[in-house]
Amino acid sequence: MKEKNWKLTARDVAFVGMMTAVIEVCKVVLMGIPNVELTTFWVILFTLYFGQRIFYVVPVFILIEGMLFGFGMWWVMYLYAWPMLVIVTRMMKHMDSAMGWAVVSCVFGLLFGFLCSIPYFVLGAVDGGFLAGLQAGFAWFVAGIPFDIIHGISNFFIMLFLYHPVRNVMKLVKI
Repeated sequence: MKEKNWKLTARDVAFVGMMTAVIEVCKVVLMGIPNVELTTFWVILFTLYFGQRIFYVVPVFILIEGMLFGFGMWWVMYLYAWPMLVIVTRMMKHMDSAMGWAVVSCVFGLLFGFLCSIPYFVLGAVDGGFLAGLQAGFAWFVAGIPFDIIHGISNFFIMLFLYHPVRNVMKLVKI
């Protein structure tokens, strides 16, 4: 698929389905380990190797997550966090370093709780004013710091160890 062409072929639809399935299956398999996930890894790798198809994968993934687990406040954050990772990845797409992508993955994991706190800030501000919003968002963020640390560290090592072997396979699949 050419980068400028947004028209999907049957092959593109199949790729989108497979990428979405890989992300979702990995997420469900690792669900029992708090804040250890392969979603960040796959979103980055799929963005690097399958280009604009990721703009179909991420919304489908987000929709499936909502259908499986409910459309709660956590789901609202998915609407901007995962697309944000895609945008950052596309901006840095020329980087070919496991360590570089491990750092990006780590930072995303560390910031995930902050990103999650934004809807709570908005809801608190709407309900009780700006200060109430700050309190709600801050409380959510602080309560999740230990989980964000686990998220960041696990993202770092997952990317560091899997980047090169999976990248080599992705180069073959991209053909």
